[in-house]
Amino acid sequence: MIFLGNLFAIFRKELDSYLLSPFFYVIACFFWLISGYFFIYILANLTQDAAQVDQQGVLTSGIDLGAEFLNSYFNVIISLLLVILPALSMGLYAEERKRGTLELLLTSPITNISVALGKLLSVVTIFLILWSPIIFYQSIAFSATVPPISLSTVLLANAGLILFSTAVLSLGMWISSLSENLILSYILTFILVVFLWSIDLISHNLNGSLGDFFSYISLFKNYGPFLKGQLESNSIFLLLSYIVAGVFLTTQSVEALKK
Repeated sequence: MIFLGNLFAIFRKELDSYLLSPFFYVIACFFWLISGYFFIYILANLTQDAAQVDQQGVLTSGIDLGAEFLNSYFNVIISLLLVILPALSMGLYAEERKRGTLELLLTSPITNISVALGKLLSVVTIFLILWSPIIFYQSIAFSATVPPISLSTVLLANAGLILFSTAVLSLGMWISSLSENLILSYILTFILVVFLWSIDLISHNLNGSLGDFFSYISLFKNYGPFLKGQLESNSIFLLLSYIVAGVFLTTQSVEALKK
């Protein structure tokens, strides 16, 4: 009970700091503006293309507009999140170190794991707040698709994106614990995430076990099955492993500061 109480206290503190910060609302406006624009743009283009094909008398029964929109839109969103997520995580520990408040946490009876989990849960909650309007957009678009898109496909795509985002935020939290410089934390997190996202391309040029390993740890490859409505245990395990690794490395990084 003490562990949960400490975790919830950290969670509330971090969540309040986000919601009271003008930076959060700048990020939210930017994300909602760009994601809303591409939602309308992609939807309008797909609808227009389908209408032109129909006017030309070409059979469209084989075209799944719902799936086409889901793939196109989520690929854009992922690219946008590669920029947004490091910005959300960069201050989790770096801000504490900059203000000198991290020392208070280190000398308090609250364990490092409680602090790390509380901070991670708070930033994931902030992401879910950012993502909630997108879910509303999807409910409108997919309710009118012909043929109707499978609900399981939509749910898995969203679940995969949330898992992916949590993994990135966890790794970003670890990077944030290494420095008090917010900009450096952002840049290093962005580089790490882009590397893990694009490493699947590198694996195609490698042979043997090294190529297989790079392909296995690729964020892109392991997010792909979710977007196709496929539930694969390997992909779930790898994304969860990144989340656990981020939390573990963060606790070790903070523990090293005590010595």
